[in-house]
Order: sequence, then structure tokens, then C-alpha cells
Amino acid sequence: MQFTIAIDGPAAAGKGTISKAVAAHYGFAHLDTGLLYRAVGAKTLAGIDVLEAAITLTAEDLTASDLRTPEVAQAASKVAVLADVRAALVDFQIAFARRSGGAVLDGRDIGTVICPRAEAKLFVTASAEVRAARRYLELSQNGHDVTREAVLEDVKARDARDMNRAEAPLKPAEDAVLIDTSDLGIEAAIAAAVAAIDARKG
Repeated sequence: MQFTIAIDGPAAAGKGTISKAVAAHYGFAHLDTGLLYRAVGAKTLAGIDVLEAAITLTAEDLTASDLRTPEVAQAASKVAVLADVRAALVDFQIAFARRSGGAVLDGRDIGTVICPRAEAKLFVTASAEVRAARRYLELSQNGHDVTREAVLEDVKARDARDMNRAEAPLKPAEDAVLIDTSDLGIEAAIAAAVAAIDARKG
């Protein structure tokens, strides 16, 4: 059985948490496609040419311990605007999406570019202020020395870069179900996602 769930949205909207829960609920495989770009970004920070980093990406690269740092997040956002990098990573994502047994992919262009024929599409969002507060809490709890103001500026900068890039800009697919998590707890957001997907599963 092939059933693809595409979940898109900006940073810290909750799409990763929702995607993992949805995958567990249905027993589907899950791919955080943002990790692909974070892994490429991390390799470029280590001095590797950006296209070489994308072409030679391995599964082991996706498990590196430093992929959630602010520096890698910024690097990921910068390499993600490059057409050659995106092209190098597309085949991997498409193959994952059509695997037998069902798949959940979360990212920024899954429903619009990678899996335009996905059986279910969600766009998870929240206000920039709410997303920045979540990211600040996550980073500070992990020992990063950040300020709320700097994190908010970072979120807004990433939004602008993601939404205005020429290649696969961040936007909801026309047939995506919008879930705004600004005022939703985790369980409520997951429930909304499952309800939307169940409606598509029939």
C-alpha cells in the first residue's frame, strides 16, 4: 500500500512533532527532509563544497549531533535556495515518499514540489512570535546562549528567505489543509492532523 502524507510549514510551527506522531499513528515511515538540508549545511560549515556535500550525502550524515544548532539552521536555509542542491536531493525524497507501507515527509516544499500528488497534504503554521518563543525555549534548554530578540529575528529572516526563494518557495499547496498551531497544544494539533488525514483516506 502506498499512501503519502506531505506536511509543510515554516520553522518551529510544530510540523516535525506532528509528522512523527502521525507516522506513529498510521505505522508509516517518516522523513524530516529539513535534516537533508541541515546535513548539507553542516558539511559546508566544515569546508566541503556545497554541491559535493549534497551529492555525497549519506544516511549517517543525518544522524550527526550538531544538526540542531542555530549555525547549522542558518547554513541549511542558505543552501536550500540553491537549485543544484535541491535537484541533488529530490530523487532521495521522491523514492522515500513512494515506498511501500506509507510515508510521511515534512519540509517546506513537499506538497508543492516533491509530492504534488500526495494523498494527504497539510500546511502547519503559527505566528512568528509563537514560533520564536518555542525555538528560544528549545535552544536555551539545550544550553545555547541566545536571546528572545535574536531568535525572533532569525525566524523572520528564515521565513523571508524560504518564502521568497526562486526555487520551491515555502507556500501551502492549493489542496493542503491548513493547521494553525499558535493556540493549539500538541495533542490538539496532532488530533487535527489525524482528522484531516482520515478525511482524505476515506
